[in-house]
Amino acid sequence: MPRFFNPSTVAAPAARYSHGVEHGAGARRLVISGQVGTRPDGTLAEGFEAQAEAAWDNLVAVLRDAGMDLPDLVKTTIFVTAPDVLMASRAVRERKLQGAAPASTYLQVAGLARPDFLIEIEGEAVKE
Repeated sequence: MPRFFNPSTVAAPAARYSHGVEHGAGARRLVISGQVGTRPDGTLAEGFEAQAEAAWDNLVAVLRDAGMDLPDLVKTTIFVTAPDVLMASRAVRERKLQGAAPASTYLQVAGLARPDFLIEIEGEAVKE
């Protein structure tokens, strides 16, 4: 089982994430490609929050298809294209992760693979 670290000598995380995650060398590792706000039928959700919901649903679907679950998620990277979506992104993340707190990076970027993509989320999971 991964161990999560938030030392008292570092400022507390600004949201639910961990500063560090440790896992054993013999663990299975899953690297999840960037997931965007497309639904299973291939359509793109409209608006930031709907795309964020779909992107998280896609990431969790890949995780579960590999026989893993939210506690196995050790790292996420979130890419967004708008400057004012941090709080909305955090709210969706909080709902979707159900208390899990993987290490996390949040980046605002100039663009993603398509101009209508507003968010992309990649992840890593470990199961011992």
